Amino acid sequence: MIELTGWEPLGISVDWAAIEGELGVPLPADYKELYEVFGGGVFSDSVYFLGRDEGVSFDFLTQWWVSLSVDQDSKFGDVSAVAPYAVYAPGGKGLVEWGSTEWADEYCWLIDAERPGDYPVLARAHDVGGWHRYDMSTSEFLYRVLADADFQPFGIAQYDLDTTFKPGSGDGE
Repeated sequence: MIELTGWEPLGISVDWAAIEGELGVPLPADYKELYEVFGGGVFSDSVYFLGRDEGVSFDFLTQWWVSLSVDQDSKFGDVSAVAPYAVYAPGGKGLVEWGSTEWADEYCWLIDAERPGDYPVLARAHDVGGWHRYDMSTSEFLYRVLADADFQPFGIAQYDLDTTFKPGSGDGE
């Protein structure tokens, strides 16, 4: 990813133990490495990579708490926004979003507290319907989205976008 984007690693220091304590599971090691190098922000002006402490727009933990509270609010009925899955709740099994696109594609991990270390990527395209499961790392999935034109329906390389990265704003913009 560093080579692909020409990015200079930031070396961000993160209290992963506190974040993982809140979630009740460890996060994927490659995600933590990606975040320490890039922080939260936008790849190729269209793929949003969520991190921590980047303001609400790029803070995956804040986004997760909001999704969890809405998903568990009975006034919205029994249908989850991520059906047929649920939003991950500590100790359970469900989705935690770590990325999205400007056209409403969603990228999540399927986390099962009983299987820590197993983090398949589930992705849903806004116009194709249904979830697609990928048994690959966060960084491999993100690389394929950005660089593999044949990675359908999520690859964006065929659009000739510059493979760039812009950090998120600390003020939530």
